[in-house]
Amino acid sequence: MYHIAMVLGEWMEREIEEQIELLPARADSYLKTKIDPSDFDLVVIAARGSSDNVGLYLRYLVETEWQIPALMAAPSVQTVYGKELRYPRTLGIGISQSGESPDVTAVIASLNEQGQKTLAITNEPDSPLAVTAHDTVLLDVGVEKCVAATKTYSASLLAAYSLVLQSKPDFPTKDWLDVCKDAAYEFAPGIDAAGIVFALGRGYTFGTACETALKLMECALVPCKSYSTADFEHGPKALLSPNTIAIVYGKMPEVLKEMSERVFNAQSTQEIQSPIWHAMLLQCLALETARIRGFDPDSPPNLSKITKTL
Repeated sequence: MYHIAMVLGEWMEREIEEQIELLPARADSYLKTKIDPSDFDLVVIAARGSSDNVGLYLRYLVETEWQIPALMAAPSVQTVYGKELRYPRTLGIGISQSGESPDVTAVIASLNEQGQKTLAITNEPDSPLAVTAHDTVLLDVGVEKCVAATKTYSASLLAAYSLVLQSKPDFPTKDWLDVCKDAAYEFAPGIDAAGIVFALGRGYTFGTACETALKLMECALVPCKSYSTADFEHGPKALLSPNTIAIVYGKMPEVLKEMSERVFNAQSTQEIQSPIWHAMLLQCLALETARIRGFDPDSPPNLSKITKTL
């Protein structure tokens, strides 16, 4: 059970817990949007922040299940450099919890102008992104008060899974949430004391690693760098030292096995579903680390709930 009773991160904790009931309750509505992958030669995903990490998961789902290329859009090509891309038969997917990201909406608008099919994944039905896209998968998880995305992040992962596989995954339970809280209580002190923190994953879990790093930075003010476990072998592992902590999703690199006491290894028997389950785990890690360090993840410095970039 949770071991630190503090007001720091009160809303974040509540919204982590809400996911246990929200995800199963919303699953059927996400399945209503059906896409025929044979209609497309390419999927373009536009997103920022936590939604970007959902997009990484969606990219692997599309390429492994639909077997067509998927790429993460670079909105700056349009919004900074003023260039328009020429697309083949394309499905454009914009992901934004608030639906307020102008650059994400700009990518979707450009695809519309070329006659391509577009879809929004958002929690706000009247947002610019939802209004611009042809269709919308509405997350419908209610107001999220914590600045850091929690239930909207998990719901977006579920929406991505449902869109591609047209089925429901297994859902995290209260027992799993207790496991996440206990694991966070045990490992967070090591994160707090570390000199270097890495978050590693590959394939379906790469986005989870990226989200872990983002959450530790924005909630607990811990500098953390995420890598694909493959890319980690190409240089970053040179930084390993007795003061290094690694959070690994999936198979652990050989070089980390000899420092296993400083490695948090989150494995899963169902890799394709694991990002949905591990969302709560990484959120609990960030919350517990923030509390140890005396920071309030509900209102982190220099951040606001809605970030608009062009």
